[in-house]
Amino acid sequence: MSVVNEQFIQSILEKIKHPQYNQSILSFGYVKKISLQGKRVSIMLDFRGAPAEIKKTVKARIEETLKQALPEHIVLLAEASPTLQVAGQKTSASPDPWAGRAPIPGVKHVLAVASGKGGVGKSTVATNLALAFQQMGYQVGLMDSDIYGPSVQIMMGVTDRPRVSEQQKLIPVERFGIKMMSMGFLLDKEVPVIWRGPMVMKAVTQFLQDVEWGDLDLLVIDLPPGTGDAQLTLVQRTPLTGAVIVTTPQEVAVVDARRGFHMFEKVHTRVFGIVENMAYFQCPKCGEQYYIFGKGGGSRAAYELGVPFLGEIPIEPEVTEGGDRGEPILIRQPEGEIAQSFRQIAQKLVATGLME
Repeated sequence: MSVVNEQFIQSILEKIKHPQYNQSILSFGYVKKISLQGKRVSIMLDFRGAPAEIKKTVKARIEETLKQALPEHIVLLAEASPTLQVAGQKTSASPDPWAGRAPIPGVKHVLAVASGKGGVGKSTVATNLALAFQQMGYQVGLMDSDIYGPSVQIMMGVTDRPRVSEQQKLIPVERFGIKMMSMGFLLDKEVPVIWRGPMVMKAVTQFLQDVEWGDLDLLVIDLPPGTGDAQLTLVQRTPLTGAVIVTTPQEVAVVDARRGFHMFEKVHTRVFGIVENMAYFQCPKCGEQYYIFGKGGGSRAAYELGVPFLGEIPIEPEVTEGGDRGEPILIRQPEGEIAQSFRQIAQKLVATGLME
């Protein structure tokens, strides 16, 4: 058998004909990128302007052809999202639209934890992942960039306010070996943040550049839900090592998770994978698993987008109770199954190059 590489895969795809014309699908520009990683073949497709029926048929033919030609490989298809061009706007000559982003002094790697919508447990995942990395021996910081709804201070049980250094920089609050910064440290408990976009962007910038983070192996950033000002400011101001997207199994959450993936794709930021939170509830008496929000949405989204599925976290009352009391599950039940699940996700992230 021939050596399996991008050129070999391209030669296979070249033989696939357009559903309506006697020409290769390659001549229509449908295949944007071919990636090969071990036994995984990822194909990025671009169907801009093509009817839905053509998309469906071409995808089916690609999957069928590659599975026959490469039976030992996993074939992943992803579709590029359209780009909006504002009239009169000039395109940048640089492949990186955020060239010149300033690194955070002393911070080696930055991981954003994101979600397309609220209520999926993103902050819980961010907090426990930070603790998992710390327990693996890394120097870790945790930044809560959810300006409107900060929650890290509650989950970590912190009531102290950050001090200011002689250089007029904020000194992070520390607990459980984690350095932290959150808008929740600076506001009274029930005071709402009623800010427009520019104020939010300024606050995120200050948390990135005006905080004495010191020497960190990793800064975990808990993003607000969605794809708005805080996310844009983050990728504009600092080079991210990558991102993790958190979702729940139901389709309404998975759809938004896909939007989050495409946002990071647009700004040339690597997505390390998808975490499915609230995957199921396991009855403590009989051990049966109940898929309250559906089953497998996170793994399906990861498959469709061509990114790793990092793992699933079940529904566990101890996680909620611990978060409300300032005792994350990795502190409250460090040897429990949920804590082990978070550690396995952290280990997968390290294995896929987060700390390189």
